[in-house]
Amino acid sequence: MKQGYGLPVFPGVAIGNAVVYRKAQRKTAVFSGDFAIEQAKFDDACKEAKEQLSKIYEKAKEELGEEQAAIVEVQMLMLDDLDYLESVASEIASGVAAATAALECGEMMAQVFANLDDEYMRGRAADIRDVSQRVANILCCTDGFSLPDGYFILVAEDLAPSETIQLPRERILAFVTQKGSSSSHTAILARTLNIPSLVQSDICLDEVSKCDVFAVDGFTGNWYIDPDEDTLSALKKKQAEVQVDKEALEVYRGKKSITKTGKEVLLCANIGCPKDAEAAVAGDAQGIGLMRSEFLYLGRDNLPTEEELFEAYKKVAEIMGDKPVVIRTLDIGADKQVSYMGLDKEENPALGLRGLRICLTREDIFRPQLRAIYRASAYGNLNIMFPMVASVWELQESKALCDEIRKELQSEGIPTKDVPIGVMIETPAAAVLAHELAKEAAFFSVGTNDLTQYTLAVDRQNAKLDKFYDPYHPAITALLSHIAKAANEAGIWAGICGELGADAKMTEKFLQMGYTELSMAPGRILETRKLICESEV
Repeated sequence: MKQGYGLPVFPGVAIGNAVVYRKAQRKTAVFSGDFAIEQAKFDDACKEAKEQLSKIYEKAKEELGEEQAAIVEVQMLMLDDLDYLESVASEIASGVAAATAALECGEMMAQVFANLDDEYMRGRAADIRDVSQRVANILCCTDGFSLPDGYFILVAEDLAPSETIQLPRERILAFVTQKGSSSSHTAILARTLNIPSLVQSDICLDEVSKCDVFAVDGFTGNWYIDPDEDTLSALKKKQAEVQVDKEALEVYRGKKSITKTGKEVLLCANIGCPKDAEAAVAGDAQGIGLMRSEFLYLGRDNLPTEEELFEAYKKVAEIMGDKPVVIRTLDIGADKQVSYMGLDKEENPALGLRGLRICLTREDIFRPQLRAIYRASAYGNLNIMFPMVASVWELQESKALCDEIRKELQSEGIPTKDVPIGVMIETPAAAVLAHELAKEAAFFSVGTNDLTQYTLAVDRQNAKLDKFYDPYHPAITALLSHIAKAANEAGIWAGICGELGADAKMTEKFLQMGYTELSMAPGRILETRKLICESEV
């Protein structure tokens, strides 16, 4: 047995097979000198690409519906297109490496489609580039990893948001990473999934890949490679106790979240995609307090279309029924980067072009998302929330565009509903200006993660600064009180959607301040409701 330690970010015990995630390393495409070998490599890569796309198609059909999955089906058909296949074969025969031929022929074909008059056909240019890039990646990447069937514990050096979004969430028992911080997106995903997670772990990936049994104790922060019999027995006992405690919380299912003195709080869930809405319902959430729209943009090679966004929002609206759903508009930037948007590299991305700043400077990105939200509003109880607001004019300009888009849709005969517009308070500027913003907003929801980061001037992604990242800092508490007071005086509701929303140390303080909504990972709803129902605040 070998054991070590990591910083625990979510409690629980996991025992099972470990899968080591390694980022794929690209190698330069070089012609082997044998035409037949290059052609065979290309044929094999096309076959593997079809298998990958087939799995993606099934996942997309389940989570987004057949209409959106059809986009993947188009790419699968591309791999049987004779014009493309014959062009690649011709290039290979002239002495070009298979990967280079796949990319070059794909680009030539994409350019033809991009110049067509028909809008639908022009849109296929992106599909051609995407599928040819996939084939090239298969040909040029080594040291990747494949996921086994069944459940597993994922061990990695680190995970980017664009990587976590593509993982089969339902089969992951735990996360263990060498890097990361307690407020990283890997940690947030672990809390969303309600599974144990360790970051900053002193673990050797090579040793994990060779073990038979791997175990994680999210309470103590310990990890174990091939634990001995006594350790395994103790972990299984603790695992059983956790299950008993979980079952005991079921008595609070379906109850209102009301303190003994009569204060009622709405307990909502944070989600990243339509699939998460099902977890919110299973967790007995009273609504969605934060839908992170950026997860619809991550893990892909082009902007989602208005139709794709509409289908995703519509599905969430339908799953939640009459319950409120707060959709945060795109918050790409900082640690959530997408190359296809063509954003410039910045010295300090956390303070750069991100969130609403991108949307207000890129209407081609903002407009399709707002149209999708308003179209989906006819199917449920949707709210819009703008991130990274620092000035009143930003909110006013965004609201004006919303009004314009709703009128535009009505003129097209597309049904919409009134959509309340709120502000995510996460910059110190927005917190200080809360009284002014409350005159324009229908609600406030505080993103405590970024509010803490910006107020304390501490990069929350920097593990070396964990000691200085203090969400309980008196400056944060003062701002939180000021925000709630401004909302209450203006007659609008105020909630918490950051990680503090499920923090038992803060629950009663939030009630005392005047917050009436808390949003959190779906798995934390019942335990928070128990705490509220037992409170005498």
